[in-house]
Amino acid sequence: MRPALCMLSAIFLLPGIAGGTPKPHVVSFGKWTTVKWFVGPGQDKPLDLRIRALYVDRRLKEFTLGTPHDVTDRLIVVRRAFRLNDALPEESTSVPNWRWQRGGWLLVDRITGRASPINLPEFDPFYSKAAWYRDYIAYCRLSDDGKNLYAMVAQLGRRKPILKKGSGRRAR
Repeated sequence: MRPALCMLSAIFLLPGIAGGTPKPHVVSFGKWTTVKWFVGPGQDKPLDLRIRALYVDRRLKEFTLGTPHDVTDRLIVVRRAFRLNDALPEESTSVPNWRWQRGGWLLVDRITGRASPINLPEFDPFYSKAAWYRDYIAYCRLSDDGKNLYAMVAQLGRRKPILKKGSGRRAR
C-alpha cells in the first residue's frame, strides 16, 4: 500500500514541479523596410518611413520604427507603427489600400514576450519626437489650439508628467 501511495503522489506532484519553470521567449526584430507615409493637409505628400517587424517566438507581434531603448535588462521600449486599410467598404478592390501611421510606444518584456502600449501623458504620435534616458522620456507637444509648445518629461508607470513647461509660441 505504501509504495503505491508514493508512486501515485509522484505521478501527480512531479509534473507540477517540472512545469513550474517559465518558458523563455525570444524577442527579435525583422529587417528594415521602407514604406510611404503620407503627410500634409490632404495627406498627399509621401515621406519615406523605415519600419521593421517585432517578432516574439517567430510570430509577428507588431510593426515598429526607430531603434529600441533598453529600460532594464528585461524591458525595452520601441515606437509602434501600424497600417490602416484606407479602402472604403463599397469599393470593390480586392487589394487593400494600406496607409502607414506612426503610433505611440510599446513596452516589450523579454521574459514573458508581452508587448503592451505605453500611455504617455499628452503624447501626440504625429508631432512628438521622443528622447529616452533610463525609464524617463522627454518630448514636446503642441497645445490644443496649436499655438504653444510644451516640453514634457514623463516616467514609465506614472500617470502625470514629471515636468510640463511652456517653451514659447510655435513658429509658423
